[in-house]
Amino acid sequence: MQRNKVYAVKTIDRVAAELGETVDRIFDIAIEMETEDGVIWIYSLADDGGTIDFTEDGVECLRNLIEEHQSAES
Repeated sequence: MQRNKVYAVKTIDRVAAELGETVDRIFDIAIEMETEDGVIWIYSLADDGGTIDFTEDGVECLRNLIEEHQSAES
């Protein structure tokens, strides 16, 4: 798969809203992803453990993983 140039990322909150999923479900599924899949951890000075964000490729990978999980749950 050809990777797109990263110029922006979306927060897990935004991706969850766009996909109609909960943040917790997205987080649980995203744990399976690698950096090469388009997932990025963002750390700040706050001691909150950081946030997980997604590139456009990451959102697409996440969509595929959600479909796989839904098929496995049926």
